Amino acid sequence: MGSYQKVYLDVILVPCGLALMFLYHFFLLYRIRKHPHTTVIGYENHNKRAWVERMMQVDPDMKYTGIALQVMSSNIGAATYLASLSIGLSSLIGAWVGSSSSNIFMSDLIYGDTSSSTITIKYISLLTCFLLAFASFIQSTRYSVHANFLMSTPNTDIPVKYVQLAVIRGSNFWSLGLRALYFATTLLLWIFGPIPMFASSVIMVFLLHFLDTNSTPLHQYQPPNKGTRKLANLLNGVPPNVDHQSA
Repeated sequence: MGSYQKVYLDVILVPCGLALMFLYHFFLLYRIRKHPHTTVIGYENHNKRAWVERMMQVDPDMKYTGIALQVMSSNIGAATYLASLSIGLSSLIGAWVGSSSSNIFMSDLIYGDTSSSTITIKYISLLTCFLLAFASFIQSTRYSVHANFLMSTPNTDIPVKYVQLAVIRGSNFWSLGLRALYFATTLLLWIFGPIPMFASSVIMVFLLHFLDTNSTPLHQYQPPNKGTRKLANLLNGVPPNVDHQSA
């Protein structure tokens, strides 16, 4: 009877924990699409669009492009590190599954289903999350590198929207990779039983709701007027009679 109850814990608590996580992220996606100013992701994307536009407007001769490239390079470095971490953990899990030491998780100390099929599902779920995180961070790096190419191309009239699209997509894939790691955290605790997994899912949702909610009003960036453009041209050493076309 005791083992029967343990099996029921995995059948009930684990789907409930996953459903809670998925429902929260569907709700977050709805807020990002309909009310972006209420989310941290929408707030950051708003500022990134303004940053790209301003960097390409006041820097016609690329004298300050190095600052923008340093910012993008830091994002590329962070995404590359997390991608390496994700694929390393995936390899570790693959080796763990193939080793006999994985039998330690069939111990009676774990209050839940310890059958071989359930343990295999745990490892496959965890491996899937890490592989998704790896793919997301790789795509984030890809779009960041593409934005670097666009911003550092001299003497071109590349539309600002192209650079903004690359930066925002890189940021979105970065967020997706982090969400995959959050899911992996809860699934990692599932190895120790369904109760820690469900508890971590509830705690994770409360923390994410606090971290994803934005209360700062969006700043409405104004386009530079003629006086600001002239000042920027003087700082960049551009003759007053030269009018650079802004995207």
